[in-house]
Formats: sequence, structure tokens, C-alpha cells
Amino acid sequence: MKTTTTAVVLEQPGTLALHHLDLADPADTDVVVDVEWSGISTGTEKLLWSGRMPTFPGMGYPLVPGYEAVGRVREAGRASGLRVGERVFAPGAHCFGGGVRGLFGASASCLVLPGARAVPVAENLGEQAVLLALAATAYHAVAWGGRRHPLVPPELIVGHGVLGRLLARLVVAAGLPPPTVWEICPERQGDATGYPVLHPDDDPRRDYRAVVDVSGDAGILDRLIGRLAPGGEIVLAGFYDRPLSFAFPPAFMREAQIRVAAEWKPADMKAVCHLAETGQLSLDGLITHRAEATDAERAYRTAFGDTRCLKMVLDWKATA
Repeated sequence: MKTTTTAVVLEQPGTLALHHLDLADPADTDVVVDVEWSGISTGTEKLLWSGRMPTFPGMGYPLVPGYEAVGRVREAGRASGLRVGERVFAPGAHCFGGGVRGLFGASASCLVLPGARAVPVAENLGEQAVLLALAATAYHAVAWGGRRHPLVPPELIVGHGVLGRLLARLVVAAGLPPPTVWEICPERQGDATGYPVLHPDDDPRRDYRAVVDVSGDAGILDRLIGRLAPGGEIVLAGFYDRPLSFAFPPAFMREAQIRVAAEWKPADMKAVCHLAETGQLSLDGLITHRAEATDAERAYRTAFGDTRCLKMVLDWKATA
């Protein structure tokens, strides 16, 4: 008998529903995970919802979104490397039948994925473990030990959503000088611990050596270049739905550097798991909204439309 799952399916931009889908048969290297919680991304998932997602491998509708699932291993293949009962973080799956794509495929009650992709997490993290992908993304953007040349820790972070807060917390946790954070939305300017949050117009500084942008604003480069010190670097760590461009003369005069931070790697996830499990990186206060998975449509609309919502988490336990 086929294993089935209840999944969030984006049928087309702006149209979402729960579907019952067949799952692929697990191989010896796979695990079957009963999902407890999944997070809703206000970056990539919002672009999928709005239809503004740039062309991407695996893109197309209908699709199961999401890359932030946490659950328990129900079945573990002999070569999966995991045990039944372990709580794991699942960054998505490509296991759905019925012509439904998995991009990224985590928003479902049950998943089949390779054991090598499932990350064991500490019990004490609970629902906060859905934040580990964003924490690993933040870590990857500033991984001080992973560069071929010395890296100046970020002095300015643009955006005070979950990713921006995690970046700032990582800097503070490392014992480095607290960064300045820019945020234009009044509802998101509070709740900072150990670092200042300013509206850009209230910041006179124009000698930042390292800037990390997580705003997703494709038109921001000229403004950031104008705030750089000579030889300063801008790290693009958001996801952008339009081409980025900048005026060359100001960048030329500052000999500006622009770097793109790619997807997190296993070493980044291992590092943030340790930091979170030992309490060095706090994940408190970042999950602001919760909903039963059966109320997914309302939850997605809230996540994308309410600026007070930092992270919406869906609870899947009742669908098991």
C-alpha cells in the first residue's frame, strides 16, 4: 500500500490548498519522517505565491513549497544512517506523486528523503528547529573561517526580519562589535538585543567596511555603495526577483566589492545546530505566529501580508 501525505500545494500563483498525495517508495538510503512543524518563508515562498519567482531548476506549478520542516523518523532505511524516533530537520523533499513538484517540498505531514539530507536536532529546540535553515543561511553569509582571505565581520545589516536578526545575533554571539541594522518598517524596528536598529535616513555613517543585505530589494545597491568605505564589501544574502544594477562611478571610486552568498552547506548547518543546542545562539522571539496545518491558506496569507509576522509555523501533528 502506498504511503500518503497531506501537503500544501500551490496550484498556481495566489491559489493554495491541502492535497492528499502519494509518496515515493523509500529506498534503503531514505527515511520516512512524520512532520511536526514547518515554517513559511517570506522570501522564496512569497515569490512563488505571487508568481514573481525567477526561473529556477524545478520551477513550475502545482508544487509543494517549503524548506523548513521538523519531525520524527518513522522508518529508517538500512543505509540511511538514522534511527527510528530521532527528531530531524528536513530541508525539503522530492517525493510526491500526482505530477506535483517538490520545490522545495517540506510543507507536508509526511516526507520521504535521503537520510543524508535529514539533520538530527536536539529535543530541547522543539518548534524552533524550523529556524535552522535561516540560521545556517545567515552563518554561511558571514562564515569567518570559510574564506580564502580575511573577512571583516558585518558592520551593517540591511533588514530586521528573521534572517537579519539571526545575522546580528551571530555577530554578537561571536563576541564581535555589534552591527548596525537598518529597517524601514516601524513594526520591525524593535526587539533588538545588543545592537542598534535604525531607519537608514537616521544613520549618517558612510564608511562601512562590510555590509550584508537581506532585504531582497533589487534597487538597493546604489544606496549601499554610497555608504561603503574604500574597498568595502557588500554581501547579497537575500533573494531578488529582479536584476540588480548599480551606477559604476561611485563603485569605481570606492573599489567596491560585491559578493553573493549562496545556499547554506552541511558545515554551516552543523555549526548553527551546535550554537543553538548549547544556547550560544538564541532562537527566542523569532516565531511570532502559529497555525494548524489545516488552516494553511489563512496562515500563508498572514505570513505574507502582516508585517508583524516574522515567522509563521504550521503545526502538522493533528494531521498524523
